[in-house]
Amino acid sequence: MKATIAVLPGDGIGPEVVGQAKDLLALIAAKFGHEFTFVEGMIGGIAIDETGEPLPAETVAICEAADAILLGAVGGPKWSDPTATVQPERGLLELRQRFGLFANLRPVKTYPALVDHAPLRAELLRDVDILFVRELVSGIYFGDRQEQGAGDVSYDTMRYSREEVEQVANVAFRAAQGRRKKLCSVDKANVLASMRLWRRVVVAVHEEYEEVELEHLLVDAATMHLLTRPASFDVIVAGNMFGDILSDEASVLAGSLGMLPSASLRSDSFGLYEPVHGSAPDIAGQGIANPIGMFLSAAMLLRYSLQLEDEARAIESAVDAALDAGLRTADIAGEGEASVSTGEFAAAVKNRL
Repeated sequence: MKATIAVLPGDGIGPEVVGQAKDLLALIAAKFGHEFTFVEGMIGGIAIDETGEPLPAETVAICEAADAILLGAVGGPKWSDPTATVQPERGLLELRQRFGLFANLRPVKTYPALVDHAPLRAELLRDVDILFVRELVSGIYFGDRQEQGAGDVSYDTMRYSREEVEQVANVAFRAAQGRRKKLCSVDKANVLASMRLWRRVVVAVHEEYEEVELEHLLVDAATMHLLTRPASFDVIVAGNMFGDILSDEASVLAGSLGMLPSASLRSDSFGLYEPVHGSAPDIAGQGIANPIGMFLSAAMLLRYSLQLEDEARAIESAVDAALDAGLRTADIAGEGEASVSTGEFAAAVKNRL
């Protein structure tokens, strides 16, 4: 197979983990007989510094010509002024909206080798395997907004249409069909009109997937149950903001935010793949970032955009094997446990391929 992958390293630890993932994908290509071409572009803070825009036109063109996008992270203290007219995160939001990446898949599973390091009791973490399906291009992050600067009133509008809820609900139900046939829809229908629409539409879509068990949870209850009965969840579907918060909360189940990958998909095979973690400016340049979330995002790229299931499983198995062998980056090392660098962990994964 021949494929072109747009590579957007971004800010902070982004270039460190993306560089390792690019090398890993090149190794996969050589091992399985594929030809991957990588074309690099700027996004986020570094793009603001170089061009004045968080998503330059050149980067958009690179992505339009690619089969998939691999992205590191955006943002950092240098660009964190909330009153600034141009912010790194807007580049990522524009990228998602421009390419219609409406469904964000965030898998969260526990690793037996790490359960003793997670902040929850080990028995709660047994058999946890959750897929979050987050609506990504609407809701409060994209609704009407009014910023008053130094004034006293501002607002953001949480807006959803029937069509927007239907398309993400269908993705979630189909995912549940291929897993344990359980779907939990998270909303705030007792308070918000947009969430009452959300629930009505999810109920209607459910009629097409009667073999899937549907549960509704208010978002405040969902945050509690994620920490008290996480193994009971299979697929969780939620709006943009609630899905963002809940999937970040679930990082404690895996032991670290650095463990979690994500895929942002549209209706065809095109997608954007990035770790859930941010740019982590406090550790940037130190060579200690956890590359697992980035590696597993690369595996999702192989699975969803290139339909290379064996290759995706090869990466996932190599990551599992490195963890089983006791290798730990600093964020997942227990007290008194030795840790390895980003490069050392990456080398261990590559060796296991």
